[in-house]
Amino acid sequence: MNDLPRTKLRSAGEFFRTEPHVTRLVAITFVWLAFLAITRFDRFYSLLNFQTMAAQFPEYGLMSLGIMLCMITGGIDLSLVGIANLTGILMAHVLLALTGESGELPAMAIPAVFALGAVVGLSLGFFNSVLITRFNISPILATLGAGELFKGISMAMTNGAAVSRFSSEYALTVNNRIFGDLIPVQTLVFVGAVFFIWVLLTRTTYGPKLYLLGTNPVAARFSGLKTRNLLTKTYVLSGLFAGVAGMVMLGNYNSARADYGAVYTLQSIMIVILGGVSPFGGKGRISGVVLAIVLVQLLQTGINRFPVINSFFIFLLWGSALLLVMVLDVFSDRNGKQKKKKQNSGEVAATDGG
Repeated sequence: MNDLPRTKLRSAGEFFRTEPHVTRLVAITFVWLAFLAITRFDRFYSLLNFQTMAAQFPEYGLMSLGIMLCMITGGIDLSLVGIANLTGILMAHVLLALTGESGELPAMAIPAVFALGAVVGLSLGFFNSVLITRFNISPILATLGAGELFKGISMAMTNGAAVSRFSSEYALTVNNRIFGDLIPVQTLVFVGAVFFIWVLLTRTTYGPKLYLLGTNPVAARFSGLKTRNLLTKTYVLSGLFAGVAGMVMLGNYNSARADYGAVYTLQSIMIVILGGVSPFGGKGRISGVVLAIVLVQLLQTGINRFPVINSFFIFLLWGSALLLVMVLDVFSDRNGKQKKKKQNSGEVAATDGG
């Protein structure tokens, strides 16, 4: 009977030893929450504040999930904000067309428009995959150029203005809360996306193939892995999540514009690296990325509770955090390689002695 708790403790300890990024994120989160409890308890610890945060982070959280998948392959997707905004603008025009003289939408219009927005994002992600797999353009250049193209199309369609004045029913639906007016709809959309990725990475052959491609692309090709198909699926999924993020943004702002979420690209990259995904590919877990998303939202909201701190310092915080995490990753990788070399040399010495 007494051995069972010890076994669980050993398993938990082993998990935190093998997942230093998760340990780091949990520690930082507890320290930050404790600091806010001491300094800004009344202004931070309220149900409404946590509900507001839960409705905000899915915008860039969904984009972070797409970047995570691309980064595991050793690539990246810099077009996600462009995809999200173009999707939102296109669907805003659809909502304008569907809104009748009464200002109301048909019964099934909202889920249909949301699904259509996801298809638009998926299609734009497929465009990225064609540039990468068929024209052999590097992911960073292909998605950077595609992102500017999508932004240019959005600017041309709107002249830089916001598209609005459609029925507010869509925004009311997206911003609704369910389960006793407790959980925001946006949060459920994000949770569904996380569960979908978790299933893909851990319960299907897509996950092992993705990690193999990111770890050693040459070995992946020689092992018979269809790398083009795998990259196509990955960037299509990334576009899908960006399209869904665009639909969430459309509901949150009740409008669409070409420059919404301009900081989300840097923020999403920082989140993914902070969550333990290697920018060189082959490494990363969904649990670390989700924790990083939550931590970033807690940091951002907590900083806003201090009026003396200029909100523009948040950008300084994001850039500094990104550089710090990358430097820490370099040192941790070096230490890991040194330990592995010592273990291998010890095993060789023991074999020779035997």
